[in-house]
Amino acid sequence: MAAVATCGSGAGGTGSVAAAAGKSNVTSFQRRGTKASGTDSGGPRLVSIAGTRPSVRNGQLLVSTGLPALDQLLGGGLAVGTVLLIEEDKYNIYSPLLFKYFLAEGIITGHTLLVASAKEDPADILRELPAPLFDYHCKKEFDEDTCNHKTPETNTEMKIAWRYQLLPKMEIGPVSSSRFGHYYDASKRIPQELLEASKWHGFFLPEKVSSTLKVEPCSLTHGYIKLLQFIQNIIYEEGFDGSNPQKKQKNILRIGIQSLGSPLWGDDICCTENCDNSHSLTKFLYVLRGLLRTSLSACIITMPTHLIQSKTVIARVTNLSDTVVALESFIGSERETNPLYKDYHGLIHILQIPRLNNLICDESDVKDLAFKLKRKLFTIERLHLPPDLSDTVSRSSKQDLAESAKLLGPGCGMMARGKKHLDF
Repeated sequence: MAAVATCGSGAGGTGSVAAAAGKSNVTSFQRRGTKASGTDSGGPRLVSIAGTRPSVRNGQLLVSTGLPALDQLLGGGLAVGTVLLIEEDKYNIYSPLLFKYFLAEGIITGHTLLVASAKEDPADILRELPAPLFDYHCKKEFDEDTCNHKTPETNTEMKIAWRYQLLPKMEIGPVSSSRFGHYYDASKRIPQELLEASKWHGFFLPEKVSSTLKVEPCSLTHGYIKLLQFIQNIIYEEGFDGSNPQKKQKNILRIGIQSLGSPLWGDDICCTENCDNSHSLTKFLYVLRGLLRTSLSACIITMPTHLIQSKTVIARVTNLSDTVVALESFIGSERETNPLYKDYHGLIHILQIPRLNNLICDESDVKDLAFKLKRKLFTIERLHLPPDLSDTVSRSSKQDLAESAKLLGPGCGMMARGKKHLDF
């Protein structure tokens, strides 16, 4: 009754609104599940943390990867308690950008950072983070960067295909700095004031591991053990495991591990196919996922999978990761000089998307994706290639047609006759 009296005491209270709606034949909507005492219903609610939002599919708490286009491809963002594995490109040029976007997003949203590396000092990595684009100049920067890369052909609108202008695009310009996920200027560095106001922890492997230490075979390398202990101490000491909830306001721990599995970590998995520590990396990922599942943390790992000799180890690493994204750069390949790919710098493959609380993994609906690094922005777009109008068919196309005919033969029965193409 206290809640009813409080609402009715003000001008235009609940009772007066309902009476007025009944007289004017207007439907009045009231919130369901409210009690007369004014207390909460006591149902479970998601934790309200800055820089997070619930998933519209399963209610899982999500954080932004620092790249809104990648968030869209992953189903809204990176789920808290999961691991995002980024397979590095061949020359490791573009994968560090995604790594830095993830860390920069944590600084802007006020999350705690944990940066681990074996080749760069974490303090140097944080100083090279891109600068954020805020409301007062983000739209201007985005428009300038887009206009500078337009060709004369793209400026001319196709009058015959006017209806396609209404279709949604993969990459949309920045709208507001308060939205979920921000945009960053790759040509500028993050202000020093933001770094000083942020809270972060660094793990530099050469400072943590002694060179005279002997490592037993068939066990975790000493670098992995030290890193797991460091992450565990931060989670339990800072309260990210949910202990002492009344101690302070809840926050998210963003963990970034650079070039995991490289020889700098003391792992020879990239050197030989049958290495002695073949299970060391998989054991590390298994224990790490156990720590993440019971804490308010999200992890991003970059790994040079193109250097790993054993395909079996790559399959195990993929299964132990929740989300897997691979970058394929055009540098050093035939596509770099191919005029068909002149507008792009590489391909991005969404190899695995987690389907939480299920036994199978989800698959991305979009398969053909390309990325390009503009003067200021790293964008992900759908791969649009011009049509092939040549009269002759290349040798590779003939081989593809022959392989497809072999696949269609047994499935189509006597109609395809096993070796011949289908006639329409």
